[in-house]
Formats: sequence, structure tokens, C-alpha cells
Amino acid sequence: MKLGKGILVVPVLAVILCSVASAGNVQSVEPEKDWWPMFRHDPAHTGYSTSTAPETCNVLWNYTTGDWEESSPAVVDGRVYLGSWDHKLYCLDAETGELIWNYTAGGWVDSSPAVAEGKVYFGSGDHKVYCLDAETGELIWNYKTSYQVWSSPAVVDGRVYINSRDRKFYCLDAETGELIWTYITGFWGWSSPAVVEGKVYIGSWLGRLFCLDAETGDLIWRSQERIWCGESSAAVVDGRVYIGSNDNKVYCLDAETGSLIWSYTTGDIVFSSPSIADGRVYIGSNDNKVYCLDAETGSLIWSYTTGDMVWSSPSIANGRVYIGSNDNKVYCLDAETGSLIWSYTTGAVVASSAAVVDGRVYIGSGDGKVYCFGEGRDR
Repeated sequence: MKLGKGILVVPVLAVILCSVASAGNVQSVEPEKDWWPMFRHDPAHTGYSTSTAPETCNVLWNYTTGDWEESSPAVVDGRVYLGSWDHKLYCLDAETGELIWNYTAGGWVDSSPAVAEGKVYFGSGDHKVYCLDAETGELIWNYKTSYQVWSSPAVVDGRVYINSRDRKFYCLDAETGELIWTYITGFWGWSSPAVVEGKVYIGSWLGRLFCLDAETGDLIWRSQERIWCGESSAAVVDGRVYIGSNDNKVYCLDAETGSLIWSYTTGDIVFSSPSIADGRVYIGSNDNKVYCLDAETGSLIWSYTTGDMVWSSPSIANGRVYIGSNDNKVYCLDAETGSLIWSYTTGAVVASSAAVVDGRVYIGSGDGKVYCFGEGRDR
């Protein structure tokens, strides 16, 4: 969820509190890392990682940026990439949290970066899409749209797919930044694209979910249902598209035809984006709850109530759900039962979504900090 840009947000200076519902054994580190290179982990937006994940809310490090953190981190090759409302994109050492470089754009960076082939891609409030060298932070190219870019890019097969608030969807050459095609969605949106098997799935405030040909940009289908998915981004798994909507519902559509399979009604607007793992759909809602639904039928398996609206999108790893809430907390829930494992209180709203890599959880907060949770000694 993007807060109104005219709203002044003052982070609350609070004592950092950590509450643990249960503790367990230290997890072993996997020999091969499952990196988290873009928003929702992968082009399908599964929000799922094969990495191990921490059982306790031990903070290994935090790094303070210059403003509100809503961008979700990407973690690749031992580096954490994250945007901030201070107009900067940051590159941090994933092990220590030390600054490696930062790059100043011309506007807020709500967009969550995508990392591919040694490059970092992100959108900005200055109407541009940026491509930087992932190693040095030097500008490679930028492409100017007609309005703000709060969407997060998906980078697939040498192409960058991204939405803009100018009512257009863009496909750019990942190497040069040249325009390949655009599609007019008809209304501005923040929704970020999922790209699966040659198709692009993108939501809009117009009240439609679009499926486009990834090669040409031609329309394949648009949903018959009025799905108001301006905030929530689609996840595509096993031939089905899952997305939240401003009519309080979570939808499941056939990925090939766009026909409705099921919908589930929550108690309020759904800005959160779904994660899909082990036949289950995990998603937050503005009714203060985190939901777990059966991916096949849409029936409720469990729900967990936080202290405020849930704009953050869930991240799934090692049988656990990691998600932020507007009650200033980061939550770790049991993916099977929904029971609380731990929660950690930051200094402001947690609208960012977690990246889980190699036994660590990385997430931003409205208090201007990036947090790293993991087993072992804190710094």
C-alpha cells in the first residue's frame, strides 16, 4: 500500500520490543542459497523460498536510511538492495548491514528492485525506470514514463516489465532501456507484473486483471469480474492466477482463459499480494488479518489477527510465514497452523515485505530502518 504522498509520516521513536511465542533449535544453513532477486521472490510472484529461516526474532543488524521504507528488499550474491522515500536506492552487505553504495533518483523509491545479470532495476516517483550496475551503483540507463512509477519490475529473458501511473504498462530492453512495447491499461496502478510461460499478468485500478503476450504486448484476455487490483499483485502457480482486490476479496482465475475459479471474501480491502506454497494461498487484509486459504477451493484454513491493517505481503520459507503489519510489527507464523512463533516491534508501520535468504529475514520499516533477523549473535 502506498500512503498518500501528501501525508507527513513521522516515525515513532519507540523502544524496540521483541516477543517470542516459542523457540526452537538453530537451523542449519543450506549449501546452495536460494536468492531473492525481485519482488515476491520470482517472476511468478510465489513469495516462496527454499531457504532456511530463523525461529527467533534475533536482530543481527539494522541500517538507517533517510526516510520511510516501503520498498521490499532484493537479496542477491551477498547484497541487499532496497529503496527509500529519501529518493535513494541502497546496496548493503547482507552479512553485516554495512553500506556498499547508494544511488539518488529524482523521487521517492517505493518500487522494489529487481536484480538480474549484474544489474539492478527499479522505478521512481520522478517518472523514471532505472537500471544500475549492481556492483558499483553506477547508472547504466533510465527510461522516462509520463508519471510516477511505484510498481516493481519483473525481469525475464532480457526484458523489463513494469507498470506506471500514466495508465500504461511498459516492456523495456533490459540491456539498453529501449522501449519494446506498451499497453494502455486505462487507469493508473501500483500493481506489479507476474510473468509466466510467455504471459504477463497485471492488475489495474480500472477494475480488470489483464493477461498480455510477453513478446508482443497483445491482449490475451482481461477478467470479466470487476477485480479492483490496483495495489495487490498477481501470483501465478499451476495454471491459476491469485490476486487481492479492493472489493474485500481474494480471487483465483484460470491463467489460460481468465475465467473465475473461486473468490474468498475478507473483512476489508486487500492491498497485500498473495504467496503460494504447498497448495495454500497466504495473504493479508485491511481487516487486520493474515489469511491462509486452500489454493484449490478457496476455503479458509486459518486466519491470524494482528493489531492493525496488513498491507505487507507474506513471505513463506521453512514452514513459516513472515509478514509485516501496520501495528509496527514483523510477524513469524506457523504456515501449517497460523500460530504465532514470534513478533518484533519496530518504530513504525511495516508495509515492506520480507526477503528470506539463507536463514535470514530482511525487511524494511516506516521507521526508516532495514532489519536483518537471524540466528546467532546480534551486532
